[in-house]
Parts: sequence; structure tokens; C-alpha cells
Amino acid sequence: QDHVSIGGLGDSFYEYLLKAWLMSDKTDEEGKKMYYDAVQAIETHLIRKSSGGLTYIAEWKGGLLEHKMGHLTCFAGGMFALGADGAPADQTGHHIELGAEIARTCHESYDRTSMKLGPEAFRFDGGVEAIATRQNEKYYILRPEVIETYMYMWRLTHDPKYRQWGWEAVEALEKHCRVDGGYSGIRDVYSSHESHDDVQQSFFLSETLKYLYLLFSEDDLLPFEHWVFNTEAHPLPVLHADDEAEEE
Repeated sequence: QDHVSIGGLGDSFYEYLLKAWLMSDKTDEEGKKMYYDAVQAIETHLIRKSSGGLTYIAEWKGGLLEHKMGHLTCFAGGMFALGADGAPADQTGHHIELGAEIARTCHESYDRTSMKLGPEAFRFDGGVEAIATRQNEKYYILRPEVIETYMYMWRLTHDPKYRQWGWEAVEALEKHCRVDGGYSGIRDVYSSHESHDDVQQSFFLSETLKYLYLLFSEDDLLPFEHWVFNTEAHPLPVLHADDEAEEE
């Protein structure tokens, strides 16, 4: 209605437009058109650059932009990069660059905390950039979206910084989230001491650790030409036309 977000409430829709096209072996022209139209609209209405040079995706509420980006929105860097290859009118490089800029912003949201783990949401107003300013946005619940973007950016560019950033997250997880029974979320990533929430979310295993594993694996493990990851990181096979012919 009057709230538009590429984070919670809307993220999977945009992701699935692209992935429906990829999973169809690039035959689903409707999905393709809807995805690239959506990215153009996202760029026009939601993507902004801070005074410090960080690109972020804002939220639209009741006709006004809220200069807040959620951790969930950080998946979009990987999405833009994954969709770059089919982008119209020589926009491939632009989409890769957009993915890289979102990845950098989300890394900054991690790097600007005490624990080097990202908050649930971070803001670009009132003189702050990529920092959570509200207490109810300072928690980290083992979310995968930033790692997911690192994995896609690594696979598509092989820039070593994405593995470096991923390893920073591994070290922070081990230092601050590891507990006797597994891994726990953190109530305030800006605090100097851990306050655990005593919950290990299911997506920590299905997504966060899986994307970390893939980040440090060879490209031929679940290669993108044969597999598409759904929004919960379950691998689904690309439906190649020659595979269908063989089945018949």
C-alpha cells in the first residue's frame, strides 16, 4: 500500500523475477522484462548516495523516502550482480558496479560496529551513515544477506576483498556468537560486551553457513549455470532445454 521496501515485505518478489528467468534457462521473457523494469524503478525512486559516497537503498513510506536500509536489503547487491549479464542496452557493467557499491555499503554497516557484525537496520540521516541509531535496530540475528552478496560478488568478479570481508564475518561470528549449544544472536552489536538472545535461527544453517562455504569453495561447486538458489538458499536446477529433450 504506502510502504515500499526491497528489504522485508518485498525482497523475495524482485529476486524471483530475476531467478524465474534464470531458472527457465533465460526463456521466461516476461520475468526478465519485469525484473529489469523493477531495477530501473528501484534506481529512480529508492537508490541514493550519501554525502560520504555510500550507495544505499532507502524505503518509501506514504510518499516520503525514509533513509534507512535494512540488513535484509543487503541481498540486493548479489541480485544486481547476478542479473548483470542480461541487462539491456550495455548496462552490464553498471549493474555489476551497483552490486559492488551495495556490497561496500553493507560491509561498512558491519565495520562501523564494535563487534564487526551488522545491525538489523542502519540509517543515513542526522549526520550518521550506515549506523543504527535506534535501539530496536541494533541487534544481529545471524542473518545471511550480507554474506550472500559477498558470495555472488566473489563468484562474478573474483575480487579477493569479498573473501576477506567474508572472513572478517567468520571471525566475528566465532568471537561473539559462538556459545556452548551452537551460535546465538546478539542484542546490540555496538556494545563492548555480548548480550546473547539465546536463539539460533534456522536460516543460520541453511543460508549464512552455506553462503560462507560457497564463498570459499571453487566455482564448480553448485555452478550458477546449472543452479539457482531460492530466497532461502535451497538450490534449484536450471531447466535447460536440452535436458527436457533428453527426458522426452
